[in-house]
Amino acid sequence: MNSELIEQRSALIATVERFAKTEIAPHVTAWDDAGEFPRRLYTQAAAVGLLSMGYPEHLGGTPAPWVLRLACAQTISRVGGSGGVLASLFSLNIGLPPVLAHGSLELQQRVIPAVLRGEKIAALAITESGGGSDVARLKTTAILDSGGNGKGTGDGDGDAYIVNGEKTFITSGMRADHLTVAVRTGEAGARGVSLLLVPGESAGVQRHALKKMGWHCSDTAQIRFDNVRVPAANLIGEEGAGFKYIMGNFNGERLVMSAAALGFAQACYEEALAWARQRNTFGAPLIERQVIRHKLMDMQMRIHSTQAWVDALGERADEDDASPDWVAQVCLLKNHATQTMQWCADQAVQILGGMGYIQGTVSERIYREVKVMMIGGGAEEIMKELAAKQMGV
Repeated sequence: MNSELIEQRSALIATVERFAKTEIAPHVTAWDDAGEFPRRLYTQAAAVGLLSMGYPEHLGGTPAPWVLRLACAQTISRVGGSGGVLASLFSLNIGLPPVLAHGSLELQQRVIPAVLRGEKIAALAITESGGGSDVARLKTTAILDSGGNGKGTGDGDGDAYIVNGEKTFITSGMRADHLTVAVRTGEAGARGVSLLLVPGESAGVQRHALKKMGWHCSDTAQIRFDNVRVPAANLIGEEGAGFKYIMGNFNGERLVMSAAALGFAQACYEEALAWARQRNTFGAPLIERQVIRHKLMDMQMRIHSTQAWVDALGERADEDDASPDWVAQVCLLKNHATQTMQWCADQAVQILGGMGYIQGTVSERIYREVKVMMIGGGAEEIMKELAAKQMGV
């Protein structure tokens, strides 16, 4: 990175740290107990520019390279210490990219600015209970009904798709105003998949909250579509191209998840180090025990290797590298970063001892959140297989 970008990253990290220390970290335990965080957090995050990063100015965004967006995700994870907040607060960054990349100009203007202002919430709805990571097998259907006047203006008149089916594990699914939904508009397999933006208030959209091991303050939903009428103007890109759009969207999601996992690993290290310095056992601080220092250094080894990999792939992303090798590296990084998070959470809980098992500590929360990071966005086994194919193995 050049000196200007380094300065920008330092300034961004300082801003995110202040926001997370004041607006997130003190409240996370209470939000977990409540099962949600207040909706005002979206407008608060928008006010300091966190929601608009990476989006064009004409839509109310702030253009930002990947290295800055990754630094934001890493910092808010490290300081905020809550995957639940991260997942729902930034669900726009998996729900909106397909709209930005492939949606009509009218659709972009209608949807994106209000989300970036924190006034509306966007989510991505891909996963189905019977398909999981096998997106090509999705069963939710969208059948074009041309019984209207053909205008497709979004006001209920004109051509519309009739959507039927069910999605599950949808982050921000209970509160989302806009749902980017993977639907089947054609033949079986990948070539029959399309993307459709479904307004959350549409008649026939039924939502059910899911309880989880972790991410307690992130709303996660099962969503049923029962003859939901969606204007044809809400088709994202071309019919039958949805599978390609989804696969491209996953790369950015996995890169951000890697940076976030790194931030959570750092949060565990910092809490374990602070505890080891102030906790006295058998007449001496815990930090004076060689075995504890070695645990901390093992954590640092994994953190630094992950940091180098995140930085390298972020810079390649800013160079528009979408080569098979880059895709493979992102898949492997996602595995490495979440394994780093898993290792550091486990070691931190061990160092904290009994306190590590008590709710309210950062390490206990992150320990419960490890598995969703290792599964969401592509499970480890899927990542290895995809990387192998990209590398010709």
